[in-house]
Amino acid sequence: MRNSRWHPTLLIRASIVLHLLAVIVLTADPGQWRWVLGAVLVNHALLTLLGLWPRSHWLGPNWTRLPAGAAARNEIALTIDDGPDPIVTPQVLDMLDRYATQATFFCIGHKAARYPDLCSEIVRRGHAVENHSQHHHHHFALLGPSGFRRELQTAQDTLTRITGQHPWFFRAPAGLRNPFLDPVLTRLGLRLASWSVRGFDTRIGDVERVKNRLLRGLRAGAILLLHDGNAARTRDGIPVILEVLPTVMASAAAANLHFVTLRHALS
Repeated sequence: MRNSRWHPTLLIRASIVLHLLAVIVLTADPGQWRWVLGAVLVNHALLTLLGLWPRSHWLGPNWTRLPAGAAARNEIALTIDDGPDPIVTPQVLDMLDRYATQATFFCIGHKAARYPDLCSEIVRRGHAVENHSQHHHHHFALLGPSGFRRELQTAQDTLTRITGQHPWFFRAPAGLRNPFLDPVLTRLGLRLASWSVRGFDTRIGDVERVKNRLLRGLRAGAILLLHDGNAARTRDGIPVILEVLPTVMASAAAANLHFVTLRHALS
């Protein structure tokens, strides 16, 4: 679990200092309000842009690849988002069994509550279930501290009740966030995880394009992202993840890469 004390990044500390200086300057000389406002707006714009960059480390710790020890062991992580899905997830689980592959499923709390047996089955088969928020709101990145706490804590409670395991990791919906998220993660003992490479398999139905994106990033320490929920379909109506997974897993095996859960990578 993460250290329970929040340690703001250099950028966040600088932003706090900037706002304190703005108050001091305006108190001493209100006539400088244009310069003060300009500096604050630039700071907010920078923080917003960094929140729109899922793999950024400027707003807080973020797993964009596995720890060095895991990479040295030729480990790689397959992460699967937006489920559980009653049609796609069982097929994904069977495919993972055939290739003896462990995966990390970032599950949405309200979907897990709708399909609790399926969520439990993920863990029973040796995979990990982690926190992907309770509702996967499109406006998630606009929430404040109380909104983040409510979404993450509710999902924590839901997933723990169903699986019997506390999630250790959190992935933000679409990877988007703001500076208020990291203190909430710290309070809940969660680590933020994004990815090394993604296939955009919620939008791209072309299997070859998705495969090529993932295979280009197939190396020790990589975190791959696919989706069982909200999966794009091929022209034949097949979820893209089901067409892509066999090639990805076979290619990893040929490169002597071993799939592990994010939890296992911590050991």
